[in-house]
Order: sequence, then structure tokens, then C-alpha cells
Amino acid sequence: MVSDRTLPPMSAASARSLLRHGRLWIAPSALSGLVALVLSLLYMGGILTPENSLHRLPIALVNQDSGKPLPGTQQNLGAQVSAQVISSTPDKDVQWRRLDIDAAKDQMASGRIYGALVIPTNFTTTVESLNGTSADRPALTVLTNPGLGSLGSSMAARISQQAAHEASLGIGKQLTASPEIADASSAARLLFADPIAVSTEPGHPIGKHSGMGLSAFYYVLLLVLAGFLGGNIIHNTVDTALGYSDAEIGPWHSRRPTVPISRTQTLLLKMVMTAALSVPVTALVMLACISILGMDASHLLTLALFSYCSCLSVGLGVQAINAAFGSIGQIVSMFVFIALALPSSGATIPLEAVPGFYRFLGIFEPMRQLVSGIRAILYFDARADAGLTRGWIMIGVGVAAALAFGFFMTRYYDRKGLHRMAPQPS
Repeated sequence: MVSDRTLPPMSAASARSLLRHGRLWIAPSALSGLVALVLSLLYMGGILTPENSLHRLPIALVNQDSGKPLPGTQQNLGAQVSAQVISSTPDKDVQWRRLDIDAAKDQMASGRIYGALVIPTNFTTTVESLNGTSADRPALTVLTNPGLGSLGSSMAARISQQAAHEASLGIGKQLTASPEIADASSAARLLFADPIAVSTEPGHPIGKHSGMGLSAFYYVLLLVLAGFLGGNIIHNTVDTALGYSDAEIGPWHSRRPTVPISRTQTLLLKMVMTAALSVPVTALVMLACISILGMDASHLLTLALFSYCSCLSVGLGVQAINAAFGSIGQIVSMFVFIALALPSSGATIPLEAVPGFYRFLGIFEPMRQLVSGIRAILYFDARADAGLTRGWIMIGVGVAAALAFGFFMTRYYDRKGLHRMAPQPS
């Protein structure tokens, strides 16, 4: 804070004279620089190296091959490919889940895996019947899960395709070692050296108006911004109406008489207004996204209730933080609900592809919980095990934490006699 003794008298004050006072620059320079540095580190640190930050990305491996082992081998080719796929990727990068096709589809429908690599039932038989033409190549299928975001789904598909290619080369070495292949044409030898084709298709399709799996993230971002901005608007306008801050609109300035009210009662007033105004705010967000823009959405009642509670939990958190920290509360709440929440949400980049610090934040940061719930409603038939239960639980925890923290701090200030009564302007 700048001391009055460092500034010139009111009658002599001008921008030129004030700019020469170094202490006037200290607070804004330090705070704006610190915010810019921390925001840059947080945002860019979470997105620059998704491939290098991979940590057990869950992908299903489905072996349906029912063929008999080839002569001289103990396993059919499906089992060999499965072993080759798992050994070709480090355990710390990919979590291959050996599942049957029904379990794999169920886990895609609940958002628990990013994709699947499927070996068909006739795989060994098809390899045995290769005759050197591309028309009858054995094929593996890569299933994607676009509901978990385009980047996460594409990463899983790329990993699966690479693993399938390496498995194909492994089988090719076995085939080209056969004396019969040595006499085949050069085109046939090339085919036998890399015999497996790979096709990619959606394993759990989503609507065409879903932003390729990003509509859930942007919808949640709207709810968080609505709760954050709405909470701060309520905070500022109530303080102005109660006479605790000035009202300035263009050249007009006013200050209302100060209303004698405790910090606790002020917080209660703001929280009740937040709960009431979150209803029309949420309705307008849904109106714009679904009715006007045509976003794919089902389970509208569940979506409306979850959206309202999401917006409310953020707004209550903002009120609690502002009540506890005062004028810097808006910066603190910005970090809590936006700066730290965005890179740890797992919405655009999977949490399995970000550094460990962001995975830790994702345990409790609100946007991660809200994205899981909204994804479950929009893409995964509102299944509880797709993240909806976790979303509801964490909303409840967030609301309880906001109420407990906010009223604990205001009651403490009130008991200590730290009232907000401000002197009236003369």
C-alpha cells in the first residue's frame, strides 16, 4: 500500500508528478508480473509434452481369436499379437486392459477407457490363408472413444495403431522365414512382411453437434465462468448498495450511506442472492447452448439440475473467498476456479497425459469434477459410473466447504471486532 506521505498534496497531484514516485509502482508491478508468470507456467506446463507425460493411459485389448496355433507354436496368433502389443509399450505409459468385447464396450460407454484394440475371431485363420494379395489381409480394429475428448481418443488410437503395426512386423518375420515365401513375388513378400491391416472406427459414437467431444468442456467452462463472474458481480454490487464501496459509472461517482451489518450477515445475503440468481443464469446458458446453438444434449432434467448445482457451488466458493480475503479475494478465486482448474480438468488433454502436479490437482479442483459429471450426462447416458456420482459428491463437498470456510471466517472477524464500518465521506 502506498503511504500518503509519498504522494504530493491533492491540489498539486497530476499524472506526471505521480509517475515519479517509485512506491506507486511497486504493488501493481509485483502483482501483475507474478500473475502473468504463474499463469504462463500453469497453462503451458500442462500442455507442452502430453506424449512425454503419459501415465498409464487406459486402453482395452480384446483378443477374440479362436483359431488353433500354427504348426510349431504353442499360442494362436491372437495371443501372440496380444503379448507383442503389451510388450511394445512401457507399463508406465499405457494401461492395457485385457477385456472381452462386451466389457470393452461397457467401459467405453462409461468413459473408463480411451479406446480399444480388437483382434477378430478369425485372425489366425485369415493369416494362414494369405495368398499374397491385399484383398484378404487379416485386420485389427481400433475403436475410439470420442466422448473423452478428441485428443485423448486420438492418442489412444495412435498408440493402438503403432502397437498393431509392430505386431504385424513381428508376424511378418515368422511368415517370411518360411521357404515357400522365398519363392513368392516381390509384391507378395512385401505383403507377408507386414501382413496386418488396421481399421479405425468409433467404439462409442457421440452426436454430430458435440464438438468432437469438446462440448462438455466448453459447457462446463461456461458454468464456471457464470458462477465466478456472477459471484463477483453480486459481491461488488451488494457492497456498493450497502455503502462499503464507491459506485463509479463513467464520470459519475456516488457513495451510499453505510448500512450497519455484520460480516456474517453480509455473507449470508450474498450467498442467498447467489443461490437465487444461479437459476436464471443456468437457464440462459442452457437456452443459448441447446435451444439456440443446437448442442447435442439428453437427460435435460438431470443436466439442468447438475448445471445449476455446478454454477451454485462456484458462486458460493467465490463469496466465501471474497469474504475471507477481502480485495484480493477475486484474484484468489480466479486461481482456485480457473487458473488451477483449467489445466487439471482433463477435458482437453487427458490427466494421464499431463505432469503429476496436474494429476494431483485433478483430485479436488472443481472443474475436473464438473467435467466428469457433464460428460457422463452428455455422452455416456448419465451413467453413475461414468463420473456422474463423483461429480455429485464433489459438488456436495464443494458447497459444504464454501459454507464452512466462509462463515467460519466471517464469524471469526465479527468476534474479533473487525467490522467493515467505513467513515462517511464529508
